[in-house]
Amino acid sequence: MNDTHKKVSLWQTILFTICSILVLDTFVAPAIIGVSSITIWVITAVVFFIPYGLLSAELGSAYPDDGGIYSWVKRAFGEKAAVITGWYYWINVAFWMPAVFVAFSYWFSYAFAPEAPLWLMAAIAILMCWVIVWVGIRGIELSVVVSNVAAVCKVAVLLIFGFLGVAYAAKFGAANDFSLQSFVPSFGNTTQYIAAIVYNLLGFELIGSIGSQIDKPERTIPKMTIFAGVIITALYVFGTFGILAAVPAAEVDTVDGFYFALEELCTVFGPAGQTLFYVVIVVAMLTLVSNMVTWTLGANEALAAAELDKRSKLLGHRNKKYGTADNLYIIMGIASTLLILLNFALSGDANDIFWTIFSFSSVIFLLPYLFMFPAAVKLRKSDPGTVRVYKAPALTLCAVLCEICVAASIIFLFKDAGGGFPLGILIGGTILTTLAGWWLYKAGENKN
Repeated sequence: MNDTHKKVSLWQTILFTICSILVLDTFVAPAIIGVSSITIWVITAVVFFIPYGLLSAELGSAYPDDGGIYSWVKRAFGEKAAVITGWYYWINVAFWMPAVFVAFSYWFSYAFAPEAPLWLMAAIAILMCWVIVWVGIRGIELSVVVSNVAAVCKVAVLLIFGFLGVAYAAKFGAANDFSLQSFVPSFGNTTQYIAAIVYNLLGFELIGSIGSQIDKPERTIPKMTIFAGVIITALYVFGTFGILAAVPAAEVDTVDGFYFALEELCTVFGPAGQTLFYVVIVVAMLTLVSNMVTWTLGANEALAAAELDKRSKLLGHRNKKYGTADNLYIIMGIASTLLILLNFALSGDANDIFWTIFSFSSVIFLLPYLFMFPAAVKLRKSDPGTVRVYKAPALTLCAVLCEICVAASIIFLFKDAGGGFPLGILIGGTILTTLAGWWLYKAGENKN
């Protein structure tokens, strides 16, 4: 985006970040733990989300150039670590997109085509991946507009869940025990979903990928972090309460839990509730689309700004009309399509498909943060000359807490994969992805 374009405002950055972080397809999963999941949401917000937000605010305001997480890691640890980090950050979106649209296709089927065959589910998921490719190629301005509208929709959906939960509990009684004892978590039933909660809270740094396009980033980014962080945490907790008010924890499902919880909540209004149900489910499906618009934009902008695309002629191609890195989007579409076909071919169970893809994409997604948090500490010490209009308090403690949470989440994902195909995808996929990133680094080195 050139200088003649209007800069991104504080309000737009808040909406962009809310759209990036709030996810409706996976926020339901921790509710399987029960009422104690609300406690875990709050604890994770205090131990991880707040430190992560403060740390991201310092990095984003001190180094507002495009490139985001890549440029921070490069400044701290050099090009090799930065290339691998940037590669992980970019390719994870291609691996995550299938999980999002598996959820989309099943919600669509339940609502509008209950007898739809499995091949149609796969076709819908693949089609939506290519819709994202089409939107992304058309440029940043369309993507930002979509994300702003979607942020409002996500907030509305989670508020509806929460308020309907209050109404449902008042009319029918709560489906779960909300006594004080029920809020106490136990370690044994939380490990699988801790990773999902951490995953659901990531995305603060995404706005850094378009840092040069933000109006007064040194002031805007810290303010955005505070406002967006409070709103996001409150919405996740309120939405989780709504689910648990209407659905027993034992009956919550990872893929269709959102759908059936909403369906049950809408019974508060009797037959008229069906209309509300269909409106909300359509809006929720559209937010899944918007989430991928935001993440593909951020990932591709970061990759291009970091000039990783210049390491390969294939990656560096630009669309003649829109000037966007069209091949980056197309490669994402191809990778997503292959992953969807592979998983639908080997498993007919929606939960198995969703969790296999989700776990793999989560591991790849979490790996860059193992570099990002130490980078913040390193840069504070090695680059004191850079003006920091905002300094995160207790930066080292923030970084240590964040590093522990992310590392533990990765370990839990491998631990809970079990064996067989899911574990094979996790191990084999992670190794192959890392080797591809290493090849990208060596290709650029040889080119230079």
